Amino acid sequence: MKLFLTILICKLLHFFGKLIGKGSSLPGKIALKLCPDILKRVKLPEYIIAVTGSNGKTSTVEMIAHILTENGKSVAWNKEGSNQIEGVTTLVLANSTLTGKVKSDILLIESDERFARYTFKYITPTHYVITNLYRDQLTRNGHPEWVADAIKVSIKNNTRLILNADDPLVSLFGDGKDDVIWFGADKLESDTNYCEGKYDDGVYCPKCKKFMRYSSRHYAHIGHYKCTSCGYERHDTEYTVTSVDLDRGFAVINGKYNISLALKSLYNIYNILAAFTVASIVGIDENKIAENMSNYVMKNGRVVNFAIGNRKGTLLTAKHENSISYDQSIRLACSDKGGCDVMFIVDAVSRKYFTSDVSWLWDINFDMLNCENVHKIILAGKYCNDLAVRFSYTGINADKIKIFEDIRKAYDFLNCDRDEYIYTITCFSDKNKFLNLL
Repeated sequence: MKLFLTILICKLLHFFGKLIGKGSSLPGKIALKLCPDILKRVKLPEYIIAVTGSNGKTSTVEMIAHILTENGKSVAWNKEGSNQIEGVTTLVLANSTLTGKVKSDILLIESDERFARYTFKYITPTHYVITNLYRDQLTRNGHPEWVADAIKVSIKNNTRLILNADDPLVSLFGDGKDDVIWFGADKLESDTNYCEGKYDDGVYCPKCKKFMRYSSRHYAHIGHYKCTSCGYERHDTEYTVTSVDLDRGFAVINGKYNISLALKSLYNIYNILAAFTVASIVGIDENKIAENMSNYVMKNGRVVNFAIGNRKGTLLTAKHENSISYDQSIRLACSDKGGCDVMFIVDAVSRKYFTSDVSWLWDINFDMLNCENVHKIILAGKYCNDLAVRFSYTGINADKIKIFEDIRKAYDFLNCDRDEYIYTITCFSDKNKFLNLL
């Protein structure tokens, strides 16, 4: 009876919450108050697939759900992106019968990396994807190794890991394990043999803390590595990006599956590869997966195409307090050979907690914008002057930079008769402040 009433209350709260555009975590929070071990009592499906990591969780989960549903699988997944235990509880109970049986073939869970140990206290994933670990929200998360320790506690012995072999810290979860599925990228034409970022988290081996060497870097600390002391090295991969042409907009997986890219970013190709890997493991035909992924446009609002007058543009949601996310968005804008303007909006550092810390701006490689493809740079929002100080330490000509604390004035500046493409780069906390002006 307790199980029945808890699920019923959760379903009702979720239903009314959806009517007002809320309710992704509150129903689960109340359900956990009523029955703290409710997740232990629910009958789960054969496949329980979890996804965590610093970046790409939401996009990867959406792509997995898209592929699986396109191929006839019923999937319960947290579309709202509420990825802590309360949101996951809402997801599970909202998709259960009143007797406590999840109705879908597959339960697909996006989990906050820091709170995965709580989410998976009662739920044991059959497959666990870990995408990457970067410096991310340092005021909340500290160093990536601290986050790795938090994730490690959430991994159960009978869970099969699906790991990014190109991330040395993520790969450490599979060290010494036989039953691991590895994904990654071969050496690519765009690779370097040095770190292009403002810091290098790949200098030291995560296992023995001695120097580590890279034969190739895709970006930041993501690439092909080997420790000079203990021999810890990148694992061979079963699912592999074998070639990429960002100019022409395609990537090839395992040498034969050609995927056209709606977003021409190596960063996003890792999300595609992780989704491809999961769908293949579940049993979807790989030709079908490639077909489903080609030119797929994300529905989660992380990438939004827009127009200002006669000018076209793309909003790229890069996480504040995450320099690698910003670096990859900047790299995408700089690759636009047609010429572009780039606008950065930092009006609120976080939507979840207050902090005026902008030290993370100094970790972003804004120097990449000092190129012919970028014509004007617009700095907008409450922290525009912090951005301006950061830009004063680059080699970018000050005449290219325009500063507006008022986002509407920045918008009005862009609403002109010029024809350059516009890239707006900002975070979840600030994107609607721009989109609502359109």
